[in-house]
Amino acid sequence: MLIKNLRESKSYSARKFIKEFSDKNWYRKGLDYLLKKLCETGTVERKVGSGERRSARTTQNINAAEDLIVSQGDEPRTHRSTQQIARETGVSRSSVVGIVNEDMSLKCFKRRRTHELAESNRLARLVRSRQLLKHYQEYDVAFMWFTDKNMFTAAAPSNSCVCCP
Repeated sequence: MLIKNLRESKSYSARKFIKEFSDKNWYRKGLDYLLKKLCETGTVERKVGSGERRSARTTQNINAAEDLIVSQGDEPRTHRSTQQIARETGVSRSSVVGIVNEDMSLKCFKRRRTHELAESNRLARLVRSRQLLKHYQEYDVAFMWFTDKNMFTAAAPSNSCVCCP
């Protein structure tokens, strides 16, 4: 308000403001911008629509993404990928990822096709895991767990050829 009044009544320049109000630590470039804005618009308020763009993370979009991404209890396999949700809701994929990560506290994983094990493979894995467990003490077994990441056997392959004397 003071700057506006001094500019209009006494036609202060940016240099004059800096000289008069040296304790304010104002910069000339900032004052030049402010004075130019005062001359053009008559106010220092922001223009309507200026500033950061509106976020797509509204409650309506969050609820829509929640409904589409999480499988329903009575309808398994009804979840969607982030790309599919983006197409269906009209929200960008990056905004959908933001909704999933920040609002729903979930992580996005890429879908991958996997092969299904035949019953014979399942039985073979069960038998081999039981064979492996027999090689360890009972107190060690409590800390073990098996995954489908790597192939494992009870008899590990070894080199039977003796090359060095």
